[in-house]
Amino acid sequence: MKKRPAALSAEGNGGIDAAAIDRAVTVLAGGGVVAFPTETCYGLAVDPFNDRALERLFQIKHRPVDKPVLLLIHDLALLESLVTAVPEVYAPLIARHWPGPLTLIFPARADLPFLLTGGTGTIGVRISPHPVARALGKAFGRAITATSANLSDQQPACSAAEVRAAFGATVDLIVDGGRTPTDCCSTIIGERGGVLHLVRSGAAAIDPAAG
Repeated sequence: MKKRPAALSAEGNGGIDAAAIDRAVTVLAGGGVVAFPTETCYGLAVDPFNDRALERLFQIKHRPVDKPVLLLIHDLALLESLVTAVPEVYAPLIARHWPGPLTLIFPARADLPFLLTGGTGTIGVRISPHPVARALGKAFGRAITATSANLSDQQPACSAAEVRAAFGATVDLIVDGGRTPTDCCSTIIGERGGVLHLVRSGAAAIDPAAG
């Protein structure tokens, strides 16, 4: 009989179940893979500074190693641990759309693992408004990966059941926060020479020219 990944409900009495979040943090700290809900779709979290965890993440997603991985942070102060600069042109977007389904591309610190950047020298970051995602990041205390919970080039999972169907026992823990409000991934915006450009259309309807 095929092993099923552990699944914990994220809903406790009147809010987030702290025990479920604590268990997820323990899994992350041990190099494991946690599926969790966001405001877009379910994501797969690992410790982005654990090379073995990153390698496993790429393996279970069948993801090409030159394809970067997006990160979630729960606090703007964490940007300095990931990026070398925050382009001025991003300030209105951050003020207006963070937390939200908007990923911004920043120049990456040189000490970030290759698998995070895909050798691009850049890193994508966003802040999620989803209470489970925020609670998980806050409890872990630093950035977590937030690549969509799907096999490469397939539809992202929008429920714990869809995560389980896609990955079976290769995911260590599923934090079940119910069905996500959309199956769209985040919008991705980058910057060249102070000019915004759309990298990927997604859940945030943003005109880069308007901000």
